[in-house]
Amino acid sequence: MTHAPIAAVWEELGGDPASLSGVSTVERAGALEAALPVRELARACVGACALAAAELGAGRAGLARVPGVSVDDGAVATAFVSERHLRIDGRAPAGFAPLSRFWRTADGWVRTHANYPHHRARLLDALGAPDDAGAEDVAALLAGRSAREVEEGVYRAGGLAVALRAPEEWARHEQRLALARRPLIERDGAPGPAGARPRALPPLPDGGPLLPAAGVRVLDLTRVIAGPVATRTLALLGADVLRVDGPRLPEDPDAHADTGFGKRSTVLDLAAGRGAFEELLASADVVVTGYRPGSLDRFGLSPEALAERVPGLVVAQVSAWGTYGPWGGRRGFDSLVQVATGIAVTEGSRERPGALPAQALDHGTGYLLAAAVLRALTERAESGRGGVVRLALARTAMWLTDGIERREAPGSAADPSRREPGATTDPSPGPVPNPSRGEPYDRPDAWLSERSSPFGRLGHALPPVSFAGGPADWSRPPGRWGTDPARWA
Repeated sequence: MTHAPIAAVWEELGGDPASLSGVSTVERAGALEAALPVRELARACVGACALAAAELGAGRAGLARVPGVSVDDGAVATAFVSERHLRIDGRAPAGFAPLSRFWRTADGWVRTHANYPHHRARLLDALGAPDDAGAEDVAALLAGRSAREVEEGVYRAGGLAVALRAPEEWARHEQRLALARRPLIERDGAPGPAGARPRALPPLPDGGPLLPAAGVRVLDLTRVIAGPVATRTLALLGADVLRVDGPRLPEDPDAHADTGFGKRSTVLDLAAGRGAFEELLASADVVVTGYRPGSLDRFGLSPEALAERVPGLVVAQVSAWGTYGPWGGRRGFDSLVQVATGIAVTEGSRERPGALPAQALDHGTGYLLAAAVLRALTERAESGRGGVVRLALARTAMWLTDGIERREAPGSAADPSRREPGATTDPSPGPVPNPSRGEPYDRPDAWLSERSSPFGRLGHALPPVSFAGGPADWSRPPGRWGTDPARWA
């Protein structure tokens, strides 16, 4: 990758390099500070998404030029921890569950994820612990086992646990080697039925903000941050997003409140309610999936099968580890990917593992996924063909650790302009052509808002995707989970 992350992303998306001249940034010291270049990753993901939205809007509105894009580190940093800023009638959301944490093992550390009841049950089953076991019980059971033993045993039971690895250990892992053979954003053309054309999109609405995705129908089959962030962004841009969940996998209400802006939500059994789903699918423009690779195949809903059946359909798939390699079928979350890929050691140490200042793999991959969908829609308008796009949190992690050169924000302690005369630093060009210096990022208030919602008074982070004439906020707050009918608006 080049030293300019947004340019690298835009190239992978197949965008016109000339459009990059319309991107400007406001850099703020203190935003997403970390040992790794998290700020640069976040800025690039959001900037590429905004540019893809502006490009699609220009094409649909017949504009002579792509609207200018602005990326503000403050808005980006606030949005990358949107779940922490959520307030429901003043109440902060619940954090990680008691059994979702780092644990000492006989030879190191392991991290588990047990926020959902079924994951908690599988973790305890794998450890031979009773259903009512608490943190002290689990700590005692893990203290005498090796981290890799726990990782494999919990995985076989359908749970989630990952052993801490240093960067050099992950560099030799077969899954990392498989990831290195793939691009950050996988894009495959899909011709669909011979001679068929995609559903014609309605004209953009008159007046109000430019909504590039207005009239685009999106089936949202995702859970837990990355996928929901992507579809939340498409909803911001005017898409009719219908989230579909199974009746036996209820969502955490706080997570739904954070990522449900602009969407509708329905519950549908893909076996018993297959007819209703097929009706939705027949006139969909986009399907976004975020389940473990292969888990939807038994319903005939693999990305390839979907793209072949529906003319012009864009299918976007996000996974933790990728759809290939020895870990291709495994479940995973941002926190676990950080532990496996060496990030937790880089941000801390072997003795005291750390974490990124945000679930940046989730949020960053979400904006990249939305950008890939928007670019696919732009290309569909020219070719009439849809396609399949794939992203993986672990591939985004590899980009963060190995593909982006850190550039300190102006005013930070490591900013080269603040060094003593004669000091040297590695040169690193800016992430976009037109950076400007802003105030330090010390208070996120400017990028927070409140509104009424079915949950009560909702405090939330504003969207970071910004371009001239575009929307500043979602048109509607999140509704109650699973309460909307299974039909398009």
